[in-house]
Amino acid sequence: MEIDEIIRQVKAMITEHLFEDMAQEIYFFKEMKPKLIAKFIYYSKILDLESTKPTANQKTIKKHYETALMDMKYFYGQNLEFYNYYRRKATYLDHKYFVRHQYDLKAKFQTNLHNFDENFTTANDDLVARIIANDLLEKYILFEIENIGTNKEKNCDCTSKLEWSSPKVNLIELIYALHQAKYFNNGNIELNEIIRHSEKFLNIDLSSFYKTLGEIKGRKINRTKFLHFLNNSLDAYFIEKDA
Repeated sequence: MEIDEIIRQVKAMITEHLFEDMAQEIYFFKEMKPKLIAKFIYYSKILDLESTKPTANQKTIKKHYETALMDMKYFYGQNLEFYNYYRRKATYLDHKYFVRHQYDLKAKFQTNLHNFDENFTTANDDLVARIIANDLLEKYILFEIENIGTNKEKNCDCTSKLEWSSPKVNLIELIYALHQAKYFNNGNIELNEIIRHSEKFLNIDLSSFYKTLGEIKGRKINRTKFLHFLNNSLDAYFIEKDA
């Protein structure tokens, strides 16, 4: 199920839900909702970052990633007071930050607040989501910068003779399906790390995998056509052997 569909379902449920008390409402908007929204923001930012990544030299690619890191620092600077409040795990203003319809006109106004449903939004839950997403994105970017132009696994003495001989889009569809099913390290591994390992062992360049993933998601008909092909191909093989 797509993350945006899950968000819509949660929104529909919460707008009709009555919290037992303020503490319960604060917990949802401070702890639960931001983690969900952060996933959406994180993957959206990666898709944007990778789809606009230059294909020039390593120095230009590094600058591209470093610009994204600078954007994060600017965001933290613009929201420094709340950022420090959140990082300190403070709670004394939670009733203003994470309870609906409690906007403080004296506090810094969030310019994108008008885009949200007031029944599913508090003054600062979106900021928490963006902080969480940035934490994830920073790890991703630092990993990518460290591996520009090289791959740590290439230092291994073993050299794979396997080569992927189908279009790249099919491999990305397969990898993403296995990743979503948590079949790599029980789900405790980032997608970009799986991609890097796959690049080495299958001798293929998947540097534009997030852009390709976006194209797969954008298919109007049969998003998982390669998975369907594999299923039909294996079924046909078994039928032939049983004949």
